[in-house]
Amino acid sequence: MLHRKPFTVALIQMAPADTPARSREKAADLCIQAARQGAKLLCLPELFATPYFCQTEDHAHFSLAEPIPGPTTEVLGAAAKAAAATILAPIFERRAPGLYHNSLAVIGPDGNPLGIYRKMHIPDDPLFYEKFYFAPGDLGFKRFDTAVGPVGTLICWDQWYPEAARLTALRGSNILFYPTAIGWHPAEKARYGDEQREAWLTIQRGHAIANGCYVAAVNRVGHEIPATGGDGLLFWGSSFVCGPMGTILAQASVDSEEIVLAEVDPQKVDTTRTHWPFLRDRRIDAYGALQKRYIDE
Repeated sequence: MLHRKPFTVALIQMAPADTPARSREKAADLCIQAARQGAKLLCLPELFATPYFCQTEDHAHFSLAEPIPGPTTEVLGAAAKAAAATILAPIFERRAPGLYHNSLAVIGPDGNPLGIYRKMHIPDDPLFYEKFYFAPGDLGFKRFDTAVGPVGTLICWDQWYPEAARLTALRGSNILFYPTAIGWHPAEKARYGDEQREAWLTIQRGHAIANGCYVAAVNRVGHEIPATGGDGLLFWGSSFVCGPMGTILAQASVDSEEIVLAEVDPQKVDTTRTHWPFLRDRRIDAYGALQKRYIDE
């Protein structure tokens, strides 16, 4: 089925509430607000229901995980149905005892899940100790056929990999979503902050250009300090939507909770890919070495 009609997307830039249950209710309320403003496809930040617990390695945090279906899909399923909209809901997934993923459920306007994406690239950096918590995704790069058209979903660290964007776009996605939890180390912000944030923006705008599609990244905001202390992370917000030529169509601030709205026109994807035929001119016969970690000559 071809989807030609423009539609509105909403990025819910938010900070978590004091409990997962209150975060879910907060997110549901914001999604309904966005739908009242015309949004038909809505996305929440990575791990939105809790503080970013990956700043420390603590087995107690595994208690925050939930199954799919579970509490998040129940609450946001009701919101999706009330809003007559599709919601992309990031979840700390408890798949089985000892097996956890950084995941995302796509919930349709009838309130039922359309499918799951599991984060493929898992970082292990200072205050981003995700390998302690999450197994790498095993569902591959996916596209979901929603009520407004084909949608690709990736998560945070995935956003730095052109291979992930390409493979998701090649499945026919008109828009790539990147729910995110990224921020500054406060001690580094003055020296590196602008450069780091610009790199984040640039790489994702490049994915839009290289694949002739829309890209939407939704981040959290706030300064989160773990119970063990330290400087914590200062999440830089800046949630944005850009078009197939990389032009930013709408963007949030670095420090406020906001609903970011933008129009997506599937016809622009078709037109851009026709006039800038990067997908046509790919040398698929010459890319076998991409399967190697490094090429030793």
